Amino acid sequence: MTLHAYAESTSRAQGERLGFNLTHTSRAPLHGSVCVEDVASGLRVLDGTFDGPRWTLDLPGDWASSLYRAVFTAEEGSCEVYFAVRAARPASPILLSIPFPTWQAYNRAGIPGESLYWAEEPARAARVSFDRPGGGPPPERWEEGMIRWLGPAGYDVDYCSGLDLDDGGELLSGYRLLVVNGHDEYWSAGMRDSVEEFVRRGGNLAVFSGNTCWWQFRLEDGGRTMVCYRDAVADPMAAVEPALTTVEWSSSPVDRPENSMIGVSFRRGAGTWGPYMQRMHEESYVVRFPEHWAFAGTGLGEGDKFGRGALGYETDACDFTEADGVPVATGRDGTPPSFVILATADLRHWHRYGQGGMATMGSMRLGAGTVFTAATVNWGNALHDPAVEQITRNVLNRLSRPGDGWEAIGPAGSLRALAVLGPVLYGAAADGSLLARDLSGQNLRWRRAGSAPGVTALAVPREATPARPIGLYGLTEDDRLVYREPDGSWSTLGDAPGGATGLALVNGEVFAATPSALWRRSAEGASWERADDAPGVIALTSANGRLYAVDAAGRVRTRLPVTGPAEWADLCDAAGATVLTAHAGLLVAAAPDSPLSWRTCLP
Repeated sequence: MTLHAYAESTSRAQGERLGFNLTHTSRAPLHGSVCVEDVASGLRVLDGTFDGPRWTLDLPGDWASSLYRAVFTAEEGSCEVYFAVRAARPASPILLSIPFPTWQAYNRAGIPGESLYWAEEPARAARVSFDRPGGGPPPERWEEGMIRWLGPAGYDVDYCSGLDLDDGGELLSGYRLLVVNGHDEYWSAGMRDSVEEFVRRGGNLAVFSGNTCWWQFRLEDGGRTMVCYRDAVADPMAAVEPALTTVEWSSSPVDRPENSMIGVSFRRGAGTWGPYMQRMHEESYVVRFPEHWAFAGTGLGEGDKFGRGALGYETDACDFTEADGVPVATGRDGTPPSFVILATADLRHWHRYGQGGMATMGSMRLGAGTVFTAATVNWGNALHDPAVEQITRNVLNRLSRPGDGWEAIGPAGSLRALAVLGPVLYGAAADGSLLARDLSGQNLRWRRAGSAPGVTALAVPREATPARPIGLYGLTEDDRLVYREPDGSWSTLGDAPGGATGLALVNGEVFAATPSALWRRSAEGASWERADDAPGVIALTSANGRLYAVDAAGRVRTRLPVTGPAEWADLCDAAGATVLTAHAGLLVAAAPDSPLSWRTCLP
């Protein structure tokens, strides 16, 4: 006898009811036993019986939010059904999504061609129903490694179905971090809209997945039919609402590359299939940005290999170029400028076995939130690797908890001053050199851009003055205000307050800070006047008409540039910084024996 079953939903909340429908090929009465297992813990949580073509499960309120497997057995036949139990109320800052849409796309249960996946077969389906057996994880169990690791590793995580994200704004609002795991290939527009809005509002996204968000699909029939033509010509929606056409997200007429949400795409990634899948166990990532918080505690250095076997049969990548040995995303494929490359794997030799390309681990800002991507389907099954485990812990810990917001953006060296002019970050080094690099989250190398003899503070005005174009102003250790001329020489503009430790230019005025006072003068004037007290200021900068300072207590404080008493509002911890600049909503800081770092100007 053949037994079939499916659930009426891919998820239900604790305390709700979930119905299952059963059929069999025998004429005998339909009855048997059922057991339910919590996949995360491996524990059997229910043993019972069923009688007839329908079985109803009242989900106990004390069942953990998790992925569950129901096994139905009758006579000689058995079948399994997977479903997620959501938390009735968020019990964790972390929500993990189960990729039921991708599982269903690969499901070949039913008539031949019922799967969406087999693109080479003309008879493949464009519409598949969730009201059919199958639709569970693939034999490779891409998702299971992380699911089973989380609890013993000390993480209590809430679960949901990927379908819950289709109109998931309210669900996501209760969490700080959404985790995507394994092989999450099929996304609806509603799923993507909800997740992007969640991150832009300050939520975070951790993608421990590969081939992520590759195909767009639509839901019909109350969410029980999955539609994906994988062909704009065949999809009638292309003529009605082109943005919902079921093609690759990066393809016309959708033209919404997944890079803009996760930084990477399978289009430049690598894939190996069939008998060649064993190749993935031979490959490793190479560290490209060891100072980044993702590598904290790993002991890894630049160029070190890690994560052998984590590079699954499909990986994602962004288009990048090398600058002085550092990978830099070009943005030509839709990857945002904030994307930072952390590790790469050159898999171009996979062209002999499938699709040659790269794998690109990275992180980026998206609105007020952060996105991390491991860019491979097999990450969760490589958590036995100490480096993979530590990186995973770093990501989960940082993105699920409030933090100080500072991120390393490269080596600092011995800097005495920082300022931003155009797209370039300048630094005055202790040896009198003027250094430069692009202002970017990537760990770019400093290059010598001239000299800065005795310069201890730098500043750049937002606008030119009648006498000078926008350029670098500085304070020197012998108490002079100086300006860097277009030919690279420095001109003295006058004296500076004795012992000044910081410099800022705002609205045509120059501000200097000593450890006890804030001073001001016109950019074209010659005399300084005391503007206010500035207790303990050791670094000063400005942005958008506001002053920012680091004080001796190790805090970043801010105030308006006015004469007379004004409150220095506490903003954030300075992370040990002794040098500070600000630009385009970002604070950039350097500290002794620490990397160059940045964070937003928001508290």
